[in-house]
Amino acid sequence: MQSTAVIWLLLLAGPALFLVAIVGASLALSLRGVDAPQIAERVPLFMPQILLGVLLGLGLLIVVALPVDAIWVLPSSTKATTDVVIGVLTGGLLGVSYILWLGPALERLQRTVGDYVPAGSVLPTVSRSIGLFFIANVILAPLVEETLYRGYAIPLLTTHSGAAWAVGITCLLFGLLHWPGGIWYMLLTGVVAGGAFAALFLWRDAILAPFAAHMTLNLTEFIHAWRTERVA
Repeated sequence: MQSTAVIWLLLLAGPALFLVAIVGASLALSLRGVDAPQIAERVPLFMPQILLGVLLGLGLLIVVALPVDAIWVLPSSTKATTDVVIGVLTGGLLGVSYILWLGPALERLQRTVGDYVPAGSVLPTVSRSIGLFFIANVILAPLVEETLYRGYAIPLLTTHSGAAWAVGITCLLFGLLHWPGGIWYMLLTGVVAGGAFAALFLWRDAILAPFAAHMTLNLTEFIHAWRTERVA
């Protein structure tokens, strides 16, 4: 029972940390005399720092609360190599799909249906500081998020509710973690990325494949953001 309570607290901690950080940044600007319209424009400027802070905070909670050593038991060298190759190929496919099709489709939905964030603002906002973006999104995010959502949450929730419910819950809350990106970004992240990472975890019965896929996807996004920034 205690383990179940801990995992629910951790799964909700990420979205809550984002909320606290964004509200805190807004209050800080307000106390400095910045008016409301300018606050809405200036808070996104701090998103790389907010992202880094949230991942560091969530990572610290994971280290304190979860048996990280047991989660990161690596398979034999042969299976580990296979898992990494499968993960890299999957993450690369997701990354290319995001750049060529999913990202443009996301922006079209934001423009035609609507969203609470400006259309096309997700990647430019989080990659505003490219160095912080690399540390947060390429290094920390795969490690922190795979440890929590796939490495610990899926096995624990499977024992209580079955694999289908465990995958559904973790995909839902993995998408919710990305709520600052908007409604459609939450759905894209939870269903497509979260579903792919969960499938890899269940198929390979280890965390290495989804971790490699997640890191490859985020590295592909980073390279795309870096090249876009250089062209601009």
